[in-house]
Amino acid sequence: MALTVMLLNGASFRGGCCRHKVLLSLLGPFLSNSKLYSSYRRPGAEPEKKLSWQSADFSFKKGIDHLKTQLSLLKKETQDYLLGPGGHPLSQHLLEQTRVLWQFRSQEDLNKWVISSDEEIGGKSKVYLKLGRNNQAALLYGTLNTEVPRDGETKYSGYCSMRSRPAVGSFNRKKYYDWSNFNSLYLRVRGDGRPWMVNIYTDPYFSHQKDDLYSYFMFTRGGPYWEEIKIPFSKFFLSSRGRVQDNQHPVWLDKASFLTLGFTIGDKVDGPFQLEIDFIGVLKDRAHREEFAYEAYDKN
Repeated sequence: MALTVMLLNGASFRGGCCRHKVLLSLLGPFLSNSKLYSSYRRPGAEPEKKLSWQSADFSFKKGIDHLKTQLSLLKKETQDYLLGPGGHPLSQHLLEQTRVLWQFRSQEDLNKWVISSDEEIGGKSKVYLKLGRNNQAALLYGTLNTEVPRDGETKYSGYCSMRSRPAVGSFNRKKYYDWSNFNSLYLRVRGDGRPWMVNIYTDPYFSHQKDDLYSYFMFTRGGPYWEEIKIPFSKFFLSSRGRVQDNQHPVWLDKASFLTLGFTIGDKVDGPFQLEIDFIGVLKDRAHREEFAYEAYDKN
């Protein structure tokens, strides 16, 4: 404990210094007070006079348990890496034709996804996610409302979305989806006739890429029957901040950029909506020869 306090006292905690961020990342598992990481202060409230770490509760037992969990994950990742890609033998990986990424059969499967709507910016749209009939699918439903918030800044409203949680490895490392062995996204859905946007989020290498995503418009036919949709990766187009960008390369060109997958509805039609998703997977379609589906222009 004395060593920890001495380390914290030796570091500068002023706003312009970043050394405290390194210490907090190292001591994070030993801190049971999550308020240490929050910089939010209610409007009009006086700033705290004591340093944030002084109100933290140091728990070494919690840190040791966390370390054991992360080491076990690291052990499993090492074994999978030595065995082959994705923990499978190389021969099986090369012959793999399909792979189920997500299927919805329990609440644990739903916990791998998060939902959001324009309520975050003051809108009135509602979205919910639950298991479908007989626990055989995910039911995404709600009500779309395009009424713009009266805040003087927002110009557009009316969207709901569902997005997968980013995969995390040992010690909170980013994990990427390796889909380089496949060329199509394959999913089984049942919609109500409204169009949806399927989004693939990538890891931004530069600050101006933080809002980039690859999108595809999926038109559901409605009715009581399920439909199987195959989307070649070359059909996804690059968009940034809602604007379509000129892209001359297919989305699957960089296998290390896949982070999450999402669905968004925002067709500017007020009213209820619903989308049932049985499973989401990837497919190697040998009959598909297209590399890039959109017309490309040479830049001057």
